Amino acid sequence: MDETVSAVDVEHKFSLILRGFREGRSYVVISHGRPVARIIPADAHRAEFPRSRAALLSRLERQPLIDAGNWNRDDAYDDER
Repeated sequence: MDETVSAVDVEHKFSLILRGFREGRSYVVISHGRPVARIIPADAHRAEFPRSRAALLSRLERQPLIDAGNWNRDDAYDDER
């Protein structure tokens, strides 16, 4: 379960939070009463990556192909505003 910590506490208590990561804790950072980030230990991310990748590939395999038409690199970066 994630611990909730304010953005101000992250700034002021960073060394304590780092110690928490070493102990396997993860945190949800709150700013103005709203969650803005989830911070997890680096090892937890590595352990979750293969599952996330497998889930994404499985989902992509189930989606039907669509005709996106003809486009080139310039079209992909067209910023007409």
